[in-house]
Amino acid sequence: MPEININGPDGAFSTYLAVPKILPAPAVVVAQEIFGVNQVMRDVCDWLAEMGYLACCPDIFWRIEPGIQITDKTEAEWKRAFELFGLFDPDKGIEDLGAVIRHLRDHEDCTGKVGSVGFCLGGKLAYLMACRTDSDCNVSYYGVGLDELLGEAAAISNPLLMHMASLDKFVPPDAQAKIKEGLGNHPLVDLHVYEDCDHAFARIEGEHYDAAAAKLANERTTNFLKENLGS
Repeated sequence: MPEININGPDGAFSTYLAVPKILPAPAVVVAQEIFGVNQVMRDVCDWLAEMGYLACCPDIFWRIEPGIQITDKTEAEWKRAFELFGLFDPDKGIEDLGAVIRHLRDHEDCTGKVGSVGFCLGGKLAYLMACRTDSDCNVSYYGVGLDELLGEAAAISNPLLMHMASLDKFVPPDAQAKIKEGLGNHPLVDLHVYEDCDHAFARIEGEHYDAAAAKLANERTTNFLKENLGS
């Protein structure tokens, strides 16, 4: 699959692009985990393309170091991933993702419909995309730090699907309670909690991968995208 460069407000950055067999197609922006645009994120794009979406994962770490592709398999990689997380500016990241949305809406292979799917850090960004951009729908897998961003929920104007792990080590019980209280009754938010699951339960071959929970979450995501974007 090709990589394309997209011009953002502060410069150009690379984006992995997976193209479906039938065009034009609705598009999905994939917001990465803290490991960069690695094979896991590219596989997500390929999965979405197989379902009929123009799927792309932009390099949102480009300001720190372009081309990051690490895994969750070694202590050194985890250390680097958390360094990147600490250096990353979510506000700038959302500006970049907004540029991706605009690029895709005008792309000749896109129907004009654009949504997002994000994981971990990307799950936080998917929530912020629902609050700050005009993306047609958004999916957040185990987003982190959302309890500190609930004041933005009033700006959500398009559907948001959320997957939350009950035992998420990065989203403690008090934070989960705040998220449920702040978003549970929002008319545009569909929040699902996966019992006895830890963070990144949908990452295949990850430490906390749960096949049954991942299957259910992905089925909900598939139906949600089809309902809001078509295919």
